[in-house]
Amino acid sequence: MTLATAQGFPFYVGAGACWLGWALTMQGQGEVGLAQLRQGMATALATQQTLTRPIWLVLLVEAAGHVGQVTEGLALLAEVLAVLEAMGRGDMLAEVYRLQGALLLQQTVPDEVQAEACFQQALAIARRQQAKSWELRAATSLARLWQQQGKRAEACELLAPIYGWFTEGFDIADLQDAKALLAGLV
Repeated sequence: MTLATAQGFPFYVGAGACWLGWALTMQGQGEVGLAQLRQGMATALATQQTLTRPIWLVLLVEAAGHVGQVTEGLALLAEVLAVLEAMGRGDMLAEVYRLQGALLLQQTVPDEVQAEACFQQALAIARRQQAKSWELRAATSLARLWQQQGKRAEACELLAPIYGWFTEGFDIADLQDAKALLAGLV
């Protein structure tokens, strides 16, 4: 962000602020992080570069959910879906549906049926796109739900082969999360 500011690249200043805001939020600095993320979005979008708008919205959805702003997150998801459709983009659909399922489970009265449908849709999209990272995230979310519902065998049967597909990168959070979940299923 410092270099982008010094060189006069406002889009990259905004992009850096978005990622910084998301990271701060995910590390427990919710208010500061969300404010930084929103400011970053405004800065980036003020440059008329709209191709990355879905990314910033997805980060905002995830951050809102992380701090318990479920209603805002669900409203933002509707905006993300409209933007992706208008742009003819499907590259983030699996993650959008996974996040929707996660938010539905965070509601005061969790909607497990709709959340499971969202996770299944995310899984189907990721498989169709051969997007293994999105598939892992969707499968982990669905397996966690099934674990809570007492469907341990089904959860393990779903997640184990997807986790087994990976041959490297075991230090990343998604793989560590899946590994821990699998360990708790056996």
